[in-house]
Amino acid sequence: MPSLPNAEIVGDKVEITVSDNGQGISPEAMDKIFIPFYSTKANGSGIGLSLCRQIIARHKGKISVQSDKNGTRFKIELP
Repeated sequence: MPSLPNAEIVGDKVEITVSDNGQGISPEAMDKIFIPFYSTKANGSGIGLSLCRQIIARHKGKISVQSDKNGTRFKIELP
């Protein structure tokens, strides 16, 4: 099986983790980050995370996010 950085097989799922060490996502923005066209960036289109969630859901997976002042971590689970 091919290997992916920051990915592991857990039971019958593949878990992929993507993280950074930026300032984190504000609590106000956390409720909105998956809404189409929502962006905190002046030139952002706001389609990236919304599109990711839709693609992952169509593959019967899920995406979750944890964030604090030290960074953000997205976890993708796919069957």
